[in-house]
Amino acid sequence: MARLYEQLRSVAGDRVAAVERAREDYLGSVPVPRHGEGPEREVPRDELLGRASRGEVVVLDVRPAEEYAAAHIPGAVSIPLEELPARLEELPAGQEVVAYCRGAWCVLAHEAVALLRARGRRAHRLEDGLLEWRLHELPLATDRTP
Repeated sequence: MARLYEQLRSVAGDRVAAVERAREDYLGSVPVPRHGEGPEREVPRDELLGRASRGEVVVLDVRPAEEYAAAHIPGAVSIPLEELPARLEELPAGQEVVAYCRGAWCVLAHEAVALLRARGRRAHRLEDGLLEWRLHELPLATDRTP
């Protein structure tokens, strides 16, 4: 099922103009550069792995708690999007945050980054999400593992 999703995502990516219009309708006209510099860029998986292992960023999982418990990026902090405004103080002040959610087209991380930035935090979005993380066989943790 995950492979089928990835293939569907690839086809959608081939229709970039229509996808971009839909993204703008939902998120606004803010550009989302990939792999570039600047406040709007998305963080690639390999970069996140290195920066998180060095303690340079806080990895934030904004999916519902049940999804986090089932599997998440090791070391990620779980704060579901709807709880983020009330739990913002749980994130270290001054440290950059990289948020992720279900997959590349999931909007939860976009919304979390917008909220964090509105509150004066440095925040970026992982370029994709947990689905792609799994597909690339990167490490996962559950609520039963440290």
